Amino acid sequence: MTNQRIAVLVVEDEALIRMGIVDELELAGFEVMEAANAAEAIDQLAANPLISVMFTDVDMPGGVDGLKLAAAVRDRWPPIKIIVTSGHRTVNVDALPTETRFLP
Repeated sequence: MTNQRIAVLVVEDEALIRMGIVDELELAGFEVMEAANAAEAIDQLAANPLISVMFTDVDMPGGVDGLKLAAAVRDRWPPIKIIVTSGHRTVNVDALPTETRFLP
């Protein structure tokens, strides 16, 4: 019997912050994929059906921020657990898709 690690997608536009999060999650035993924006995140999710958790920042460049990305992922991949985070602002729980958590 093999232990399959939980696959996590980290979505963060700041490269150094993303690298730190990825390192910590890998040290904790997770299999980690990375994306710098929402478009890359959607590509990663489409290519990697084993991803079961997405950890995304709220503020990202481009037309889709982390909240819009969370809503799109919830609609397209309902089983994926979603954690939204921000170091700059607080998000009202009502602004999050169902079963999404906010981590300040």
